[in-house]
Amino acid sequence: MPIDRRTLARHAALAMTGGSLLSTLPVVAHAATRAEIAANVESALGLLRSQPGLAPLFDNAKAMLIFPRIVSGGLIVGGQYGEGILFRGNERQGFYQIAGASFGLLAGAQVAGLAMFFMTDEALRALQAANGWEIGTGPSVVALDRGLQANVTSTTLREPVYAVTFGQQGLMASLSINGTKITPINPV
Repeated sequence: MPIDRRTLARHAALAMTGGSLLSTLPVVAHAATRAEIAANVESALGLLRSQPGLAPLFDNAKAMLIFPRIVSGGLIVGGQYGEGILFRGNERQGFYQIAGASFGLLAGAQVAGLAMFFMTDEALRALQAANGWEIGTGPSVVALDRGLQANVTSTTLREPVYAVTFGQQGLMASLSINGTKITPINPV
């Protein structure tokens, strides 16, 4: 199939936009310390607790895993990375990282937070039993957008894990196949 000038120009503009967005992201030279991760998680928890509709998740979850900052970016091939803390009640259960690779029709860069609410002991055991849990294997994860969050009540919570994104910044246009893994870490 021949490519005309307009199509070529659109692809070139898309590539330049994705490249310039990626250059605005901070370069991660080293992993964050325990204190840095904890400070970012505490700030994210304050933001999450203020969101209407999330109270039933906080009240009924067996545990929650908070990633306050996940950096994602790419052009055709991309990746994402973030660090967070698993809580059971108010107690820290450990530090975790989320990392993934993407391949497909994607372009851009984004920073966002992710909160995962584990509603059953079985779902929590699946996370803790493996030396890395790939999302999509094991318990199902239901992503809640703002519209669904408004309708969550303690009687409608039936899934093992709920995921809520927050604090999105940047532009990421994607139609991709994602492989994301959550792994325990031991920061300094």
